[in-house]
Amino acid sequence: MGSGSDILHPVTISQVMLNFAASHGVDSDSCLLGTGIDTATLHESEALITRDQEMRLIENLMLSLPGVSALGLKVGFRYSVSTFGVLGFAIRTSRSLHEALKHCLRYLPLSTAYCRIDLLESGNTLSLVFDPSDIPQRLRQFLLERDMATAINLVHELSLSGVAIQRIQMQGPELPYAEEMEELCGVTPQFQCDRSALVFPRDEANWTLPTYDAHLFRMLEDQCRHQLERRQQTGLTGQVRALLLGRLGLVSGIEEVAASLSISTRSLRRKLEAEGNSYRQIVEAERRQLAEQFLCSSQVTLDEMAIHLGYSDTASFTRAFRRWFGMSPGAYRDQHLSRIADPS
Repeated sequence: MGSGSDILHPVTISQVMLNFAASHGVDSDSCLLGTGIDTATLHESEALITRDQEMRLIENLMLSLPGVSALGLKVGFRYSVSTFGVLGFAIRTSRSLHEALKHCLRYLPLSTAYCRIDLLESGNTLSLVFDPSDIPQRLRQFLLERDMATAINLVHELSLSGVAIQRIQMQGPELPYAEEMEELCGVTPQFQCDRSALVFPRDEANWTLPTYDAHLFRMLEDQCRHQLERRQQTGLTGQVRALLLGRLGLVSGIEEVAASLSISTRSLRRKLEAEGNSYRQIVEAERRQLAEQFLCSSQVTLDEMAIHLGYSDTASFTRAFRRWFGMSPGAYRDQHLSRIADPS
């Protein structure tokens, strides 16, 4: 399963790389050079960036730290379940490691992954197989290592029940930093294999995780599906959505969005209509989705929520919310908390 080149990534994922660079004395300006990502965007929790922007950041990081061995692994181990927001919470509430991995692959574009990743079952083992062949050659080793290290870290976080990685298999010759890789991963890597993979005992991967919550998992899976739809860049609708969720924000008017796309407001309206959409519908859909997400997974106040969603005041936001859900935001949040407390 591929990671999807037409999917936007949250800027918070890139922030992990900037923090890593800073820990090695590299300033953020050096990493952001030519990416089109500004400092303001980095501080927007809901901001999204393109695959090309993230890959340029990775190139800058590699150029800035040429003497750091196993760079991809070291960056990958900086990612945790919490890094992935709703997807991370859904993984954490899965029934087993096996189910968590399947869910992660279903919504892989919401993660950091660039490799094609598949889950294979054979005999007594379960293998997570990484294929980096679609990645540009200059970034292939870094991103393969980053994807594998991220997966290892997620497994460690989930494996409170004791599931451990059995083998790490790598295609190609032994790496110069093989010993360091063993120290980082806790498992001796095997080289010259026919694939790059993480191998688990199949029975252990099906043990019930202590964080399993069936009701919460179903709710979070719905949110994952909505997020995946929102991050699609296909068509003009996707481009507008990307701007609203990224650098412009939901407070932007259609004129500002049209100017960013280098087309007239009239043309933007006409082209969106041809796609069966309108600017107002797009803004409304994003506001509704984000409002629900904020209420269900954060303690953001209604005043803060209204500002973030581009409303002039809390009363306007509350009226819109009642139109969407037939109740006030406060009542919706209370109802959600009651369902979690008593899933029956």
